[in-house]
Amino acid sequence: MQSDYGAGHRSTTTPVVSLLLVLNGLAFIGQFVAGEWLLYQFALWPLGAPDYAGSLLGLIRVPDFQPWQLVSYAFLHGGLLHLFTNMFAMWMFGIPIERLWGSGRFAIYYLVCVAGAGAVQLLVASAAVAEIGPYPTIGASGGVFGVLLAFGMMFPNQRILLLFPPIPMRAKWIVILYGAFELYAGISGAMPGVAHFAHLGGMLFGFLLIQYWRYRALRP
Repeated sequence: MQSDYGAGHRSTTTPVVSLLLVLNGLAFIGQFVAGEWLLYQFALWPLGAPDYAGSLLGLIRVPDFQPWQLVSYAFLHGGLLHLFTNMFAMWMFGIPIERLWGSGRFAIYYLVCVAGAGAVQLLVASAAVAEIGPYPTIGASGGVFGVLLAFGMMFPNQRILLLFPPIPMRAKWIVILYGAFELYAGISGAMPGVAHFAHLGGMLFGFLLIQYWRYRALRP
């Protein structure tokens, strides 16, 4: 996707977005250095998982859930393409939102979306663990979908050019279409291996936080 927002802005990034890009890049390098150890400790693991599951290193004990996993999972990625798509969307949509809100509010918003997405995914994965087994959730997509929602709400009529297909659309329609597709894919089971409900969770918690901030701003 491409957006024409920001033509005339000299800076190509903002502090929090820059920090997130660096941290995600360093974590990705760390996954190669530390191997599966980072995955065991910092991925989001479901509750009630069997004691042991297969891995690249053989049979392992599935790690217990830890509170920090609700945030740490978002800094791990399953491959270079996974990392690139999330970070590109972060750079594209996060910069105008951080400029609009300021770095402090943007950082809070992103972390709330990440934790909210993790909480929703934890419930879904834990409910399904008996059927499909334990699997870790990783990736910044839940937070990125929250940022996409914020962009659609703050700049609803901003035109965005989709790459596939190359059709320009307003941001509000992009958000609606993405949300509808994620809901369909999550319910139908299409595209297995993708945390569709985490994406929806990031959008839901982002929406709730924006509405809360608007309510507070209207109070005398």
